[in-house]
Amino acid sequence: MISNLRRAAIAAALLVVPLATPSPAHAHHRSAETYTLPMAASVHLLPLAAEVRDGYQRTSFKHWNAGQNPTDGCNTRAEVLLAEAVERPQVLPGCKLSGGRWWSYYDAKWLTSASALDVDHMVPLAEAWDSGASQWTAQRREAYANDLAVHPSLVAVSAASNRSKADQDPATWLPPTVEVTCRYASEWTATKLRWGLTADTAEIEALTQLAEACPDTTVTYEPAP
Repeated sequence: MISNLRRAAIAAALLVVPLATPSPAHAHHRSAETYTLPMAASVHLLPLAAEVRDGYQRTSFKHWNAGQNPTDGCNTRAEVLLAEAVERPQVLPGCKLSGGRWWSYYDAKWLTSASALDVDHMVPLAEAWDSGASQWTAQRREAYANDLAVHPSLVAVSAASNRSKADQDPATWLPPTVEVTCRYASEWTATKLRWGLTADTAEIEALTQLAEACPDTTVTYEPAP
């Protein structure tokens, strides 16, 4: 659950003008099926269901695949890093990235090496499995694991912050940078709605509290094909 201290910190953060941060660039043009709702209303749309981990294997989600341009030699991870680079790295043979500069929004850190970044699945693969992906075809799970069509299904962040998050949902993990809590909660909710994933009781309660702490936050999502 969201502690009172965290809620107070979020409220305080909302009173100050947020620092400008680089905008993600790997979203495609949005279709007519895009929906934008207040966060509280969006949370209400999440189907409530218990999570079931039975049978989960990370290899059930094929990733990384050849990405949106199979001929460029860059896989999905590299394409995210290229799209989100604030200063574009040099692309060497084999799509090895040299140089560049990235902003990890989870922990408010600048990073200057591609190897210092992880490409995070906003809703982790294990969480997706627990929330309905266990019933999907292998092809749909691959599409989920390599979803470059909209931001923020995949986000480049520091390896340390991604590994701290692991497979946790917002009931047990939020970014250490309090100022981005509302953004993170919105993007988590958007990803679950995009893919028709469920949420368990603790997750719904946490997201409801976050919606109360982020009254001006909206959720924009585009249902996956």
